[in-house]
Amino acid sequence: MVANPALLYAVSLLSVSISTTQKVLKASATLNIPVYATTQNAARLGSLCSELTLPPAAFEADKTAFSMLIPSLRSALTAASPSSYQIAIVGIETHVCVTQTTLDLLAEGHKVYVLADGVSSCNEGERGVALRRLEREGAIVTTSEGWLYECMGDASIKEFKSIAGLVKETKASTTDAVQTLCKI
Repeated sequence: MVANPALLYAVSLLSVSISTTQKVLKASATLNIPVYATTQNAARLGSLCSELTLPPAAFEADKTAFSMLIPSLRSALTAASPSSYQIAIVGIETHVCVTQTTLDLLAEGHKVYVLADGVSSCNEGERGVALRRLEREGAIVTTSEGWLYECMGDASIKEFKSIAGLVKETKASTTDAVQTLCKI
């Protein structure tokens, strides 16, 4: 059996973006950052991948829209705080769902970080085009590690040691993700 190179590439991208998402979920718990997750038409495309465990308080919804800024998510964000947010995006299909979500959030005045080592596309070329576009539109395209340190802001906070340990623990997978996904 000959494997499809495009499929192998897509699976490779997905696995490294999953490792980044796992790290971001762990850090979010430590830093008390709320988590919002959506699935795309789960009845047809499947549920959230089994490698990811959402915290109990996470908002989770299914959608058919390509943007995750669906009415129930918009309501959850507004209920948490009526002002604008700083939001980090990880996920799949950078050129579709990540792009449309980011553009919608930017249009509503939110500061949006797209974690380049945490987003993937089934087509390698689509990813870079989408990330360059999102940066031009006002999103901050960065890495998960850069975003984590920006969230902390100072090594004197009580969570620093835990996050620094997480960064050290995930060094190999982060290196792989950055080398694989951060060629913009």
